[in-house]
Amino acid sequence: MQPKPNLNLYSFLGHLPWLKKSYTAKIMVVAFLGTHVPLLTLMVWFLTSNAYSVETSIRVLLIALLATLVGTGATLYTLRHLLVPVILTSEALQNYLDTRTLPNLPTEFTDEVGTLMANSSQTLYKLDELIHYITHYDELTGLPNRDLFCDHLNQTRSQNHSPLVAVLVLGIDDFTGMRHALEPEICDLLIRAVSQRVVQCMDGSDVLARLGDGELAIARSELPSLESVVKLSQLLQSTLAKPFSINGNQIHITASLGITLNHLENTNSVEKLLQQADLALHQAKHQGRSHYQFYSPEMNVQLQERLALENSLRGALERNELLVYYQPLIDLHGGRVTATEALVRWQHSTEGLVSPVKFIPIAEANGEIVPIGEWILRTACAQNRRWQLAGLPALRISVNLSARQFEQTNLVEMVRQILAQTELEAAYLELEVTESALMTDIERSVTTLTQLRELGVSLALDDFGTGYCSLNYLQRFPVNMLKIDRSFVKDVLSNPNSATITDAIIALAKSLGLTITAEGIETKEQLDYLQARGCDEGQGFYFSRPANADTITKLLKDSLQSDAASIALATHF
Repeated sequence: MQPKPNLNLYSFLGHLPWLKKSYTAKIMVVAFLGTHVPLLTLMVWFLTSNAYSVETSIRVLLIALLATLVGTGATLYTLRHLLVPVILTSEALQNYLDTRTLPNLPTEFTDEVGTLMANSSQTLYKLDELIHYITHYDELTGLPNRDLFCDHLNQTRSQNHSPLVAVLVLGIDDFTGMRHALEPEICDLLIRAVSQRVVQCMDGSDVLARLGDGELAIARSELPSLESVVKLSQLLQSTLAKPFSINGNQIHITASLGITLNHLENTNSVEKLLQQADLALHQAKHQGRSHYQFYSPEMNVQLQERLALENSLRGALERNELLVYYQPLIDLHGGRVTATEALVRWQHSTEGLVSPVKFIPIAEANGEIVPIGEWILRTACAQNRRWQLAGLPALRISVNLSARQFEQTNLVEMVRQILAQTELEAAYLELEVTESALMTDIERSVTTLTQLRELGVSLALDDFGTGYCSLNYLQRFPVNMLKIDRSFVKDVLSNPNSATITDAIIALAKSLGLTITAEGIETKEQLDYLQARGCDEGQGFYFSRPANADTITKLLKDSLQSDAASIALATHF
């Protein structure tokens, strides 16, 4: 084992002011002292001895001094040149730190200093590659990041191969909620899988980058037509709509896209194009899941309005601006009220009554839906209990659970506590969940639904037919009711496809022993159609618009006093 080198001498010389900053000076001083101390010792002895004459002593002294000067000069000259590899390596390292310029050091030498130069050069090249990768590529997916995407697109614009470029920003719908619902490693694997599928949809000239959580950017410069951008968007959406198998979990997602088109010679910067595509993405998500939207200047105004609404929504609950309205559910064969559905409304201080279509997606996106949803559940349960204590017919109260709420780990306990606090029996509470909320994590969904059923709560599958729920999964979900989405009911008389789907859902529900409720009934003809097919319950403007608790209380009292409740409850409004 070789002894460990120490830096004692180097450290000592480094404390001398005139040697502190120069390694070459340190070497020169040591070399000078090493050659001159023995010589000076000899000269002192020679001069102090009386063996030689003065003339001889002077002659010898001059010759020795001359030889010493020549030898010292040659030694120092040689040493300085031997130190050149060390100096070059030091300068190369410093230059890389200052300017990120890679060195051009020789690599053919095999001694220690030659190895130092070769290894330093190789290390700097590898370091530069690593820095470049870290700076320009996403660590999780290996895709270019935003900076490299902009560089590539700028290069494409400078080459000007095509007069038009399309920039698309793809966003996974409700990715924030998915982040909360899935384990971090599962979510990371999902992002990788999504990136790989998107790569499969790309052409050779396309540029793909990851912008952040759940968002990818695509640049396409070879555009034969506008329709090619639409086809690309549809291809991406259909590809990502297929289920992902991640560590044994079947995960379903949807994606929305924002698109902007720009002439290459246009002065808009790449960052500006990304901002435009991002605005279009916000608009697409505002319309619902799995939409694509082209940018228009008006979107900027709409976004500002949305941001203002989002700011106002924070604190709306504390300011008592939120209201719960109720809409009756009617037994389509007996004509009586069987339940009421709780629906939130927002009485804005300056904008008036804000449509749920506007603020619910915002609340879902920023997480406000969780406290709002808990407040709605508590308010609805308390109201239903008040109706019971007032001697009105015991009805179910139906409350929607958002996807974000359904992902909360304390959901079952929260429902249990609210039932206890409001003294409402669990049998009179019905919770509605959507297909998309359940399909994010099948196993967790089955567990949560089972725990809710064990509380005695009824469960309804809302908006059935609009998601990706297969019969196999439906059999596993312990639900009591299927709700036909209003989009099918609206077109049931005019669209054969809607009629076929409606008939199939009713038949499926009956085969599984489930109650079937139709949403959005607005006409007598729609009602007759659903009655003829055996639909159990219905709700919609034909019977009653959503109304406040006082109005619904009067309606229930009138129904109780009459011999038989009329099915045309709309006359009360």
